[in-house]
Amino acid sequence: MPQLTEPGNLPPPPYNGTTTIFFNSTIRQTIRTTTQATTFRIRLSNAFGLTPLPITAMTIALPLALDRSQNLTGSPYINTTSLIPLTFSHSSNITLPPGSLAVSDPITFPHSLPANSILSITLYLATGQSGGAITSHPGSRTESFLSLGDLTHSANLTSPSAISLFHWYFISAVEAWSPHSTSALAILGDSITDGRGSFLNANNRWPDLLSSRLQSPSSKQKDIAILNQAAGGNRLLADGLGPSGLERIERDILSHSGVKYALVFLGVNDIGTAPSTTAAQTAVGDAIIRGYQQVITRIHAHGVPVFGGTITPFGCANQTLQPYSTGEREVTRLRVNSWIRDSVGKVGGFDGLVDFDEIVRDGRNQSRLLGRYDSGDCLHLNPDGYAAMARDFPLQLFEQFKGGVDGFV
Repeated sequence: MPQLTEPGNLPPPPYNGTTTIFFNSTIRQTIRTTTQATTFRIRLSNAFGLTPLPITAMTIALPLALDRSQNLTGSPYINTTSLIPLTFSHSSNITLPPGSLAVSDPITFPHSLPANSILSITLYLATGQSGGAITSHPGSRTESFLSLGDLTHSANLTSPSAISLFHWYFISAVEAWSPHSTSALAILGDSITDGRGSFLNANNRWPDLLSSRLQSPSSKQKDIAILNQAAGGNRLLADGLGPSGLERIERDILSHSGVKYALVFLGVNDIGTAPSTTAAQTAVGDAIIRGYQQVITRIHAHGVPVFGGTITPFGCANQTLQPYSTGEREVTRLRVNSWIRDSVGKVGGFDGLVDFDEIVRDGRNQSRLLGRYDSGDCLHLNPDGYAAMARDFPLQLFEQFKGGVDGFV
C-alpha cells in the first residue's frame, strides 16, 4: 500500500539531499508474488509526491542467493541471464505527475514462475525527485538496496556507496497475467496485516502464510491470489499513517483487476487512539460500525463479497508497554466484535466472518493475546501467532462466495 513517507523514514544522505531525494540513485527491491504466471507488469505510484517522479530506467529479474544461508527475499544479487528491461508505453523512461500512477508494459519470462516466487525490481533515478514528499511503504519487513549511479543491469548492489534498509519505494503492485479462473482476496488492514512482529526477509506475515497454505500441494484453491493492502497505524475512520480505510477503498481494492473477495481487518487503531472515556469510546464504536457498513455497501456495488475480521486483543498488564490497554477500550473492542459476528448474512452486514479474535486470544483472559502468540507489546503477534491466523482462516468462504454477491448497478 503506498504511503506518504514521514521525515524520519526518508533515506539517509547522500540519497536524501537538501532539495532532491534519490539523485543519481539506484534502488533494488524484492517482491513476492502470490499466483503462478509467466507474464507480469509493475505498478508505480507517485500518489503522495508533490512534484513529478522521473524514472530513468527500470529492470526486472530473478534474485540470486549466493549460499543456502541467504534468502532470495532481500537479496542484492540477481541472475543477470533473467534480466528484462521494463518499459512504459514502449519507452525506457517515464515521468509520473504528482498524485498519479503508471503501469509498465508486460514482460514475459521464458518459463512460468510458481506462486510465491520472488522478483527483483531495480529502478534508477538520474535526477531524483525534488521536494521532500515521496511515496513508499516503510513497513516492508524486506531489505532493499540503494547505490549511486545506474546499476539497473548490475549483478549485485554491493558497491562502496551501497546501503541497505527495510523499505519499499514507489512500487505499488506486481500484476500477473492469469486465466479468468484466477481471483484475488484484497485485505484492508493495519500493522497486524502488514506483519509487525514477523521476521525480516522471512515472508511470515499472516497473509504470506495464508498464500502458502492456498498454494500447498493438497490445496484445491491455488487459483486465489492475495493482495495485501495494509499499513502500520492505519485506521478505518481517519487519516494517520496513510489515508483512512474509508478513503482508500477505490485505490487499494476496487482499482485492482481480479479482486473477487475483500477482507476488512481494521479498527484497533481507531479504538486505541480515541480517548479512554465512556463517551469517546461509545462514539468511536458507533462510528466504526457505521464505517464498516459504508465499506460493505461500496464494495458490494462491484459484486464483491466482504468478510469481516474481528479485532484482536490488546490488553496488557503494563499500560506503559501498551497504551491502548484500558477497560473502556476493551468494552468497545468487544462491542464492535459482537456486531461483526452478529452482522454476518444480514442486510448491511458482512458476508463472512474471519474470527481472528477467537483464534489468538487467551482462553483464560479474553482481553489478552495468548502468551505464545504475543510479539512482546501485547498488540502485535509473533510468527507463531501469524501462523495460527493463516492456519485457521476459513477457506470455505472462497467456495461459498465464488459467484460474488448481488448489488446495485
